[in-house]
This record gives sequence, C-alpha cells and structure tokens, in this order.
Amino acid sequence: MKGLIKIIVTPLIIIILTLGTTGCWNRRELPVLGIVMGVGIDKAMDSDKLEITAQIIKTSELKSSSPEEGGAGGGSSSSAGAYWNVKNSGESMFSTIRGFTHRTSRKLYFPHNQIIIFGQSLAKQGIQECLDFLLRDQETRLEVLMLVAEDKSSDILSVKSHLEKIPSVGISELMDSQAANSQTIVIRLNQFVTRLMSPTTASIAPIISVQGKADNTELAVSGTAVFKRDKLIGQMNKEETRGLLWVINEIKSGIIDIESPDQEGRVSLEIINAKSKITSEIIDHKPYIKIDVKEEGNIGDQSCTASLVSPDAVAALEEKKNEAIKDEIESALSKAKKLNADVFGFGDILHKKHPKEWQEIKDDWDKIFPNLEVEILVEAKLRRSGNLGSPAAPPEKE
Repeated sequence: MKGLIKIIVTPLIIIILTLGTTGCWNRRELPVLGIVMGVGIDKAMDSDKLEITAQIIKTSELKSSSPEEGGAGGGSSSSAGAYWNVKNSGESMFSTIRGFTHRTSRKLYFPHNQIIIFGQSLAKQGIQECLDFLLRDQETRLEVLMLVAEDKSSDILSVKSHLEKIPSVGISELMDSQAANSQTIVIRLNQFVTRLMSPTTASIAPIISVQGKADNTELAVSGTAVFKRDKLIGQMNKEETRGLLWVINEIKSGIIDIESPDQEGRVSLEIINAKSKITSEIIDHKPYIKIDVKEEGNIGDQSCTASLVSPDAVAALEEKKNEAIKDEIESALSKAKKLNADVFGFGDILHKKHPKEWQEIKDDWDKIFPNLEVEILVEAKLRRSGNLGSPAAPPEKE
C-alpha cells in the first residue's frame, strides 16, 4: 500500500514543483521593447503641458552605426543612427508616457535609462509631479543620474556624442569623469529626493549646457542648480560648487592653482585626499557651525624656476592652499546665504545633534540661515613633488 502511495504521490509532487518554475509567464521579448537610455522633460511651448523626449536605442543599427552618423534630434524615425529621439506632450507624466504608444510601435522600457534631464523653465515652475511618477513607476532606477538643462532638455539629447554612439551614454560617462576635478555635483534621483524630503536641506543638481553652434556643438557641465523645495531658484558656478563639495565631504580629486611663493609664476597642486567634518553647537540659544577640512596633495607643476621642496617653500605653499580652499568654501556659503538655501544640510545636522533646541528654532530656519555663524578650519599638507625636486629649467645667468 505504501509503495502504491509513493508511486502516485511522487509524480504529483514533481508536476507541482515544475509548475512553480514557470517564471517566464510575463516575459517581454527584446523586439517588442523600446529601450530608453535618456529622458528629457520640458515645459511645452505656449502651454502648461509637459513635453517629454525619450531617447530610444535602435538595436538593429547599433552595431553598424558610428557616432558621426548620429541620431535624429527632431524625432525622425528614418534616421540611420543608433538612436531615435521621440517626443510627446501631455497633461501629466503618466498620460504623456502612456501616450508614446501613439508614436512608437514598441512600449517604452526604462530599466536601462541612464539620465533624467529637466528643462530650466520646468524646473523653475516645479518638478514635484514629475518626481512623483518617477518614484512610483516600477521601471525607474532610483540611481539614475539627474541633471538640469541650461535651456531645454530636448536640445541636450539632440547633441551627438563624439565618443559614444548613444548621446545619453556619453552624458553618463561625462558625469562619471567629474570626480577628476570636483567642480561639479553628481546627483542621482534618490539623493535628490532625500534632500527634497528634508524640512531644511535644499536639493541640488548639475547644470548641463550646449556649447558651440551648428555642427560644432558639444555638451559641458556648467555649474550647480539650487532648488528651494521643488523649484529652481538659482545656481552656483564651479568655484562655489567645489566650495560646497569641500563642506559635504564629496571632494575626490582636483587641481588648485596658486601663486608661487616668489610671486613669479603659478603652481598647480593636485588634491590627493580630502576629508571634512561638520560639527554644531548651540551658544546663547543661537546655532553655531564649525567646518573642519583636512587635505593632502602633491605638486603637479610649476611655471616658476624656484625650488619648491625646501621646508620654507612647502610651508608657504601649504598656507596659500589653505587660503584657496577657505576662499572656495566662503564663496559657497555666501551664495547659499544669498539664495537662502541650506545646500549644506546644516539644519539636519542641528536637528540630529540638538533635537530639543531644534524644536525652538526650526520654524525660523529661513531667517536664521542667512545670518548663521560658520567657522572654517582648513589644514592642507603637501606630501610629494612628483619625480622632480627642483624644476627642469635652464640655469640662471650669473
């Protein structure tokens, strides 16, 4: 009897387990997907509608096309390039995205999307509705790069990349390379939204612009967009941006150009290692912030003929570098206070360190921040001078 039960039950178990492994019931084959690599979101001309540009890979031509052949910036499906920029307008993000089904035979597929670019006019109006859709949609990657166009995002996606077949991939690579100079903020969707949800910390994003004219255009990162809640209110230049990065401990590398100790040339100093710490205190019921920056670097090159490896020369260079770093931080503080935007997260730091006192001042933070007392301490060190001690220069005439 037991043997008969075993003979009957075993095949049933195998059948049940087999049914549970059919994980492809909702599969979508590649030929029916429009793989999106970049998204641009603008305010439509002469209306309050949204205009969305989706950059779709033309998979059938990706291998054979070259960057010079390019893709159609105006949405022409007859382009011989490796991508297609297709546009659609609508009242909301959801309806506009769904409306692409009237323009393309393939359903847009977003998990491979590299970048989201907001046009400046839309950013000034507010982007909360757009962010709501992006966060709710299951296909959106929270680590997608987020940027603000100097003008229209569709113009950015229309500029051909000189090194990549897909412009969106070129923009993504461009942002990855920004760590070499640390003069540009790199923000992903989840980081932007985390700042947005803070009661005090202002959201930020890099600004990307089109440089040149006609067929000689290229893209460049030109500063940092500063938001108050979900609206663009101003921007920081590269010096101010690096000052911000010093404060929030996001300096990776970079070059600091200073005057030589003999004042007869310039010296370029490379940033090798940098760390910063923000501490807070409440003194006489007033908040106080202290920024402590420690940096180590090398001599990269010099245009003067003086030897810079003596102890006195090194000490002089370190002092000048201290001043240069402090100046960048002060420029960032000045711009942030002028915009009344706490891009540094000082309010959140006070909230965590002094929760009781914070309850008394949080409602007045917009009045307190522009007059906030901030102390800046910088300690910069020079560790190496490269393969040279003294400069490679002809001897001076006697």
